[in-house]
Amino acid sequence: MRDTSLDPNSDLLPALVICAYEVGQTDWDPVEDLSGEPWRPVGARSLPMEADAPDILVAQLSARLADPACRGLLLVGRTAVEGGFRVQVRAVNRTLDGTRRHQTVGPGVVRATAPGADMVQALKAAGLAANVSSEAEEDVGSYLLYRVLSELPEGVDAPAVGLLRAPPEAGEEMVRRAVKVAVQAVADHLAPLPRARAS
Repeated sequence: MRDTSLDPNSDLLPALVICAYEVGQTDWDPVEDLSGEPWRPVGARSLPMEADAPDILVAQLSARLADPACRGLLLVGRTAVEGGFRVQVRAVNRTLDGTRRHQTVGPGVVRATAPGADMVQALKAAGLAANVSSEAEEDVGSYLLYRVLSELPEGVDAPAVGLLRAPPEAGEEMVRRAVKVAVQAVADHLAPLPRARAS
């Protein structure tokens, strides 16, 4: 696949939000050099979003995904489980403290729309231990995943939304590499934007 980073039609590239949601989490730094430009996958534009309080993040992420040019979101966090990176593919309807349903009227479970199996396959091909998990951890990551997916507007093409969890033992360099690989796997499934949307 050709490098589209210098493509004159780069405004036709779909955007992907990357959000390391834990305040103070520094493992994922989207800016790698002195240019000040964030890393971008081939075939898409990356939109880094800084961590904030969960409910503020929900509003910010939902606003991004309401833009037709934004076609995906990767949440990045940690797992308490050892054994490699986890691509979480479901989240349950729970408050942040896990004591009750967040929405009294709403689905009990939502499924991620990002290509989880392809993300795991790409991570393994890059030499990283990874697996798909249907187990929702009771933390900010699961809360955000549920809120964002359950609040997507109906009647539109669903963006690719996923959650990548790094194992406790993974260092910053490994996390950065895994995020890039996972985002590229999502980007590979996205088509260029129609010109009417990009204008």
